[in-house]
Amino acid sequence: MWRSRSKGTIFVLILIGSGRAGPFRTPIMLRVTRLTDYATLLMTVLARAPAEVHSGAALAERARLELTTASKVLKSLAQAGLIEGLRGAYGGYRMARPAREISLLEIVEAIEGPLGLTECSVAEANCDRSGFCTVAPHWNRVNEVIIQALRGMSLDRMLETPLPPVHGAQRLPAHQPD
Repeated sequence: MWRSRSKGTIFVLILIGSGRAGPFRTPIMLRVTRLTDYATLLMTVLARAPAEVHSGAALAERARLELTTASKVLKSLAQAGLIEGLRGAYGGYRMARPAREISLLEIVEAIEGPLGLTECSVAEANCDRSGFCTVAPHWNRVNEVIIQALRGMSLDRMLETPLPPVHGAQRLPAHQPD
């Protein structure tokens, strides 16, 4: 599990099982923190009217968030260069770039920092087992697949009609030849 620079955890890998016999019977799950979810929500609100300047209060209301929470998230998004914060009587926030040019990875990293399923996925020096660990390269590969998936999903796709819910997880083959 990788702890982010904020108080949450960007993705938690819960290894609670594979459905086989034994103590572990629950499916594996990856989670996004609430702040990251809120950031994506606020970005979609902004992206629906990208040229307009929106007050923090208006954004919080449209996203149905507390103003203090929305302000915290908006500040992080502005620091990452995803939105522009404008001061003055007519100040507020607007998109810094078109939604099609902003990936979900950028939003996640604006709130949480670098993505990592394990500590060594972010920086090898964070793990005292790096000298002899045989699984780190495999976790790094999984981490890269998730990064590529988030990088490939743009904010404008989040504005599209929602996809139908997925019932049951699709499983990838255990081994894919290189």
